Amino acid sequence: MPEAPIHNSVLIVDDKLTVRRLIFDIATKAGYQAYLAENGLKALEMTKLNMPSVIIMDIKMPVMDGLETFKIIHQEYSEIPVILMTAYGTIDTAIEAMKMGAFDYLVKPSNVDEIRNVLARALQMRRMRDEETVLKENHPNKYQLNNIIGKSALMQNVYKIVGRVAQTNATVLITGESGSGKELIAKTIHNNSVQRDGPFIKVNCGALPEGLVESELFGYEKGAFTGATARKPGRFERANKGTIFLDEVGELPPLIQVKLLRVLQEKEFDRVGGTETIKVDVRIIAATNRNLEESIRKGEFRDDLYYRLKVVPIHVPPLRQRAEDIPLFIDHFIRRFAFEAHLEVPLITSEAMNLLCQYSWPGNVRELANVLERAVILSQGIIDVSDLPGLLSSPEQGVVPLAATNTLKDSMRRVEKEIIAKMLKQHNGNKVKTAQALDISRRALLYKIVEHGLGKKSQVDNQECE
Repeated sequence: MPEAPIHNSVLIVDDKLTVRRLIFDIATKAGYQAYLAENGLKALEMTKLNMPSVIIMDIKMPVMDGLETFKIIHQEYSEIPVILMTAYGTIDTAIEAMKMGAFDYLVKPSNVDEIRNVLARALQMRRMRDEETVLKENHPNKYQLNNIIGKSALMQNVYKIVGRVAQTNATVLITGESGSGKELIAKTIHNNSVQRDGPFIKVNCGALPEGLVESELFGYEKGAFTGATARKPGRFERANKGTIFLDEVGELPPLIQVKLLRVLQEKEFDRVGGTETIKVDVRIIAATNRNLEESIRKGEFRDDLYYRLKVVPIHVPPLRQRAEDIPLFIDHFIRRFAFEAHLEVPLITSEAMNLLCQYSWPGNVRELANVLERAVILSQGIIDVSDLPGLLSSPEQGVVPLAATNTLKDSMRRVEKEIIAKMLKQHNGNKVKTAQALDISRRALLYKIVEHGLGKKSQVDNQECE
């Protein structure tokens, strides 16, 4: 496992030395430990090595740009807030990154106060996330079978399989759409198995760059390649006596599929650049949202590996096929997000409940959680249909998935515009209070106002100069 992050540490990523030095000075004077990287590839290496508390990174860089780097970091280390820096002409890219999970963005050139303030806010967010993680992960009942939400017949069948397979050492293949809860099932199996006292190591196979997959999974010896200055154990070694969860296993390249097959058959492998055979006692749980049988027909996935993984198959049904479970999830998420935000548990109107229950949830449980987290934070004690702007549609159309009538990008822009307009109205047009309520910088808010047609460019320029 990576070491715990140094308290208040910042990774600064920019191809310009002057920018790195400027932010380094600001960060160190504020008492932060600072690391430097000149491009995206170096940033990935530094992130894995140092596990910084926060990352501040330019978007436009050679070798690997900031957006591509952010996607990889966010997949593997979602707990790390990432601040992006952009020139005015690439603000749209930064906004798209925020929709994907970036913490905030700064428009170059930024002054010292802006940089200091956004770092402080990001570090505060990181501390809150870390505290919540400790509380959740230490709760002894989190992954008990009776804590999996769902009373539908489809989920009852899943419970039965999970309960039986947990008592064995069998390899499990979990299938289902994105956001349906595959990782929760994997952790529940682990925590109810004989491996429960061993590590649970998750690997997002689709997020790892192809050139790093082998060394990440199987480790490497000193001198195996440029930069390999010491031996490093891989994920399989770290999962010994426990469980390794291979998420998106269908994305593994052919060479790695061969090595994985050997681990399944022989319980052994070699490190990259090594000659010593490493023996492991590890349970493998794999998951995918792909049709692996179709991938086999296309020659993209080995059939022998597929059948080795599919000893016990578990299919997690999409939320739209278990509508009777939606009210249970609604109650669970409202209480959870209210607790995490230190708010009173809000009430929900019957109209809002009906709207949520009728929607088809193409993003499954993850999408429902995102909608309810926003509603809990923005509502004022009662969640009504007005707090669910992304789900509203005209009566003759009925409730349909967002993507059925618009692209995801269009839908997200509409939701963001409605939230900003609502918050501006709530704070009587006060930009400072609105930015604080939305947890973004004032400058980011001003440009969003222009982008969504909620104000004029000239007005924004004037307010920036105030």
